[in-house]
Amino acid sequence: MRTPAEWEVLDWLRHGLTRREIARRRRTSIDAVKYHIANTTAKLGVGGSTALRQWPGYPATSLLAARKERSSMSATALQLGPIGQVALHARDVERTERFYRDTLGLPHIFTFGELAFFDMGGVRLYVQAVADDKWRPGSLIYFLVDDIHAAFEELKARGVTVRGAPHVIYTDEGTGTEEWMAFFEDPDGNALALMSRVRT
Repeated sequence: MRTPAEWEVLDWLRHGLTRREIARRRRTSIDAVKYHIANTTAKLGVGGSTALRQWPGYPATSLLAARKERSSMSATALQLGPIGQVALHARDVERTERFYRDTLGLPHIFTFGELAFFDMGGVRLYVQAVADDKWRPGSLIYFLVDDIHAAFEELKARGVTVRGAPHVIYTDEGTGTEEWMAFFEDPDGNALALMSRVRT
């Protein structure tokens, strides 16, 4: 049985964050993060962080666990839904927030640290500030799907390069909605994502 802290560390690890970044976000030490990763790999019997990123499980407390039947998906049934989110990198989140909110007039959803979110007519714009050496022009497209685990497994079966298993990135306590994501690549190495909003 994994603890809530171990699940949180696992989800951040599957989201692609480094141990140092996970420690910063959790306001704890890198050694504490390493401890949680070691405990989780031992409990699951997987061989290290790389295998852990690909582990497809989820907690029994997740809304996904409440679904009685998992949908099955044939090789011809993969259906990516509408675009749910587009991500951009920025050098300065405050400057970018002013541009999209005040200059372009997009409704501002919220800002959390170096992350800012806007509504583009039902499609969410996600802007993340990054250091100059990591900044690149471009965007990351998130496709909505009903069953993120089935869609993820189908992409793997089709030979698509995946970056990590589906994982919870946010739980909206007000609406009782979990937001899940999983990342994959196109043939040129551009990042794409699946996203699923799971409600009770």
